[in-house]
Amino acid sequence: MKYVVSKALMLLQLLRVYQWSKNGLVVLPLVFAQQLGDPVSVMRSAIAVVAFCLAASATYIINDILDYEQDRNHPKKSLRPIPAGEISRAAASLFAAVLAAAALTTGFLLGLPFLFSLLFYLFMTFAYSAILKNIFIVDVIVVATGFVIRAIAGAVAIHVVFSNWLIVCTLFLALFLALGKRRGEIALLEEDARNHREVLHHYSIAFIDQMLVVVAGGAMITFTIYTCSPEVVGRLGTDKLYMTLPFVVYGLARYLWLIQRNETGDPSMALLKDIPTFVTVLLWAASCVIIIYTARL
Repeated sequence: MKYVVSKALMLLQLLRVYQWSKNGLVVLPLVFAQQLGDPVSVMRSAIAVVAFCLAASATYIINDILDYEQDRNHPKKSLRPIPAGEISRAAASLFAAVLAAAALTTGFLLGLPFLFSLLFYLFMTFAYSAILKNIFIVDVIVVATGFVIRAIAGAVAIHVVFSNWLIVCTLFLALFLALGKRRGEIALLEEDARNHREVLHHYSIAFIDQMLVVVAGGAMITFTIYTCSPEVVGRLGTDKLYMTLPFVVYGLARYLWLIQRNETGDPSMALLKDIPTFVTVLLWAASCVIIIYTARL
């Protein structure tokens, strides 16, 4: 029994299941397009989430394989199944291929436009793992673009138009999270940061802190514009979405506080482990649903 539990935990660690929370972005178009009451749209959105979870896990495994040598010397990443030697790189490669194939097969069920967005996500993340993660600034932009693709793919899956302002807001928010993760890596590794990844040599705590303020401001401003946009107000039938802004401000401030105290650098772990952050996200989501879906009552 202990052996089965151990292997199951190792598999979950390999898949990085806790990172699947990022794929919640795929559901955003379902909520903001007022499609929660449509069973077909809900089902298509759920299938889209599954496809991105499978695709994301495949890319995480590939990244672990390519970073094998560096991760072996990392204080936390060395505990992952591949650098720890619990799973061979050959077996992991085969597993990643199966996951990618399963993701594409699942994506095919939603039509070619969604499948192309999923293919682009896979291509971009593989390119990131192989090359782009070593290019200063480009690395965080590519990570942030992955979040944007999730949101756009969610809209494509249910055949709705996603607001440009919400896409821009998603980009700023994703940049905020990606930069926060870079800051956490530098704070953890300190002088060994460059040895783990060459690109980290170009970053500094001071530079990242400046960028965090810029992109956090961008996220708040663009979300504010989105909530007050005449096009959005007309489509949703309410101008009260701005009332969710306190949750956005608190969530950004809380995450910024956490990373400056070096308590987290991973947004997924912050969401799962930091209770105030988790509650804030839940309250924001609940308030959005209440405002949007009671607007026409």
